[in-house]
Amino acid sequence: MVTRMTVVNDPIGDLINRVKNAQAVGHESVSAPYSKLKHAIAEKLVERGFIAGVEVKGKEPKEKVLVLTLAYRPDGSPKISHVERVSKPGRRLYTNTTELKPVQHGKGALIVSTSKGIMTDAQARKEQVGGEMLFKIW
Repeated sequence: MVTRMTVVNDPIGDLINRVKNAQAVGHESVSAPYSKLKHAIAEKLVERGFIAGVEVKGKEPKEKVLVLTLAYRPDGSPKISHVERVSKPGRRLYTNTTELKPVQHGKGALIVSTSKGIMTDAQARKEQVGGEMLFKIW
């Protein structure tokens, strides 16, 4: 059996696009290649209620897959209405604590990669750390 590896230049952008596309067609879950960064991001999305759950499948490093269970509102609409990539591979954007503002009046979240790990904007303000602004979600 020959498996083909696809090269992804923006793994975070790939992850959020997989989630958006799967929710747009009403899928129950979506899978993505595993990485510690993507797993940490998925955990933050579960904490904020944007996705229902995250699970790692597979034992071998090259076979590991991240399975995200998607979350929907009672009327069937996706909980994620918008995702905006802030920092991109060609243009990294960083911020300090004083510049972190709530997203959509606190209804959304800014996912930030800090020296203390992946955090939401609220957690980064509380911990008083800045970092790379990955994406906004609401």
